[in-house]
Amino acid sequence: MIRVLVVEDDFRVAHVHVNFTHRVPGFQVVGTALTAADARRMLTDEPPDLMLLDTYLPDDSGLAVLAETDVDTIMLTAASDPAAVRKALAHGALNYLLKPFTAEQLVDRLTAYSRYRTALATAVGSQLSQEDIDRSFRHLHAGDRTTPPKGQSSVTARLVSERLRARPRAAHTAAEIAAELGIARATTQRYLAALAQEGSATMSLRYGATGRPEHQYRWKGSADTT
Repeated sequence: MIRVLVVEDDFRVAHVHVNFTHRVPGFQVVGTALTAADARRMLTDEPPDLMLLDTYLPDDSGLAVLAETDVDTIMLTAASDPAAVRKALAHGALNYLLKPFTAEQLVDRLTAYSRYRTALATAVGSQLSQEDIDRSFRHLHAGDRTTPPKGQSSVTARLVSERLRARPRAAHTAAEIAAELGIARATTQRYLAALAQEGSATMSLRYGATGRPEHQYRWKGSADTT
């Protein structure tokens, strides 16, 4: 059984990550940390096999926590800037999954991680060959694929995209568009993320008064160049 620690400051999102993880046979969530301090305590008291780690925590960066541990880690975060990605990989993150993501995307990466561990554990002899290492790495990233939202409505997709195109130079959040169209924020977020993934829109982060980042979207080509 692969023991998992979920580190996420929003308890509702943490609950979603726990439920996603429980869909994968062989994985057990043994703890949920809402702060960096909680994560450090849990990592010390009873280290898990795998940590699912957010970057934005209320008391410290998740990247600082990552730098202090040798526990296998997959980043689950909204941090999409190149510096954050490079720092996470430099500190040993095995994979990097941007929010928002689907259950299938996380399940695929956890399944790939399980196969990676199995490949390393079942290699013949006490020393790994290059073939063993290459095979393990192929397993680790076999689940890296983009999964579009299932059951996507062409009507809703058109409404969301038309809303972005109507004011192409303005940045829009999912909450703003959801309010204007009269649809759920979570639904709007999925369609906006799909537009960004296919290259029709650009996504950036906006920091509010609390310091918590929020996705904002522009129709592609409308971003400021200055």
